[in-house]
Amino acid sequence: MAVMDFYSMTDKAIAEELGQRVRALRLRRNLTQQQLSEATALSLNTIKSLEAGKGKLWTLIAVLRELDALQELDSMVPAPTVSPLQLARRRGKPRQRASGTRAKAAPTDEAQ
Repeated sequence: MAVMDFYSMTDKAIAEELGQRVRALRLRRNLTQQQLSEATALSLNTIKSLEAGKGKLWTLIAVLRELDALQELDSMVPAPTVSPLQLARRRGKPRQRASGTRAKAAPTDEAQ
């Protein structure tokens, strides 16, 4: 399978691509949509929607679980790593929130 440039694709195109990949995985396991629907306790329309790129995250998880492909989530969204320097600076405490970007204060005109 070729590596795709997801950054050049629209969100809709990415969702459709993921749906096609789920469909291909289902077919490799030789399961019909109905069989997958029954095995996951999801409706047939939910399976069809997922394969059309219109599914929800929890649906994707349930289907990947049934297709024995949950490990693919690790490559899709890898677990974040913390550098040893950051860990030492934070004294071993996990980060709780992002600092965001801070706006610089406008220079004041003190010449007046």
